[in-house]
Amino acid sequence: MKHNPVVDQKSAQSRKICMVTPAPAYSRKGNRVTALRWARILRQLGHQVVIQQSYQKLKCDLMIALHARRSHESMVHFRRQHANLPLILALTGTDLYGDIHTDKSAQLSLEMADIFVLLQPEGMNQLPSSMHHKAEVIYQSVTPPPGQFQPKRGLFEI
Repeated sequence: MKHNPVVDQKSAQSRKICMVTPAPAYSRKGNRVTALRWARILRQLGHQVVIQQSYQKLKCDLMIALHARRSHESMVHFRRQHANLPLILALTGTDLYGDIHTDKSAQLSLEMADIFVLLQPEGMNQLPSSMHHKAEVIYQSVTPPPGQFQPKRGLFEI
């Protein structure tokens, strides 16, 4: 794994993280589910996480934005207020396979972000090669159920 000063800097200290997702609080769709999952993991690691639908000038140590196009305005406001703080962009499927190729605000979000988070390595092929150095793949996983798995005959279980 390559050294990344945005990630490595102060890694042992608790940080206040502002996470922006375009999905409203009541939503159970992909971006909100991802934000809730990541917030839980980051809290377990000792960080403070506030999830917002748009950046509300919250004092924080860094921002994680989900969705390049739909979080663009929040990224702009954060960058204006905190020019030197880390800005991490989690690229969604809509970003990778649509918006970053056609939407100017999504393209500007790529320029503005310090790091991109991709959830699968194929996403690298969608990024301009000049931006690969900013991308990190995080493999999401599930915890296996306890005990020995015994497949049931005639059923396909996941």
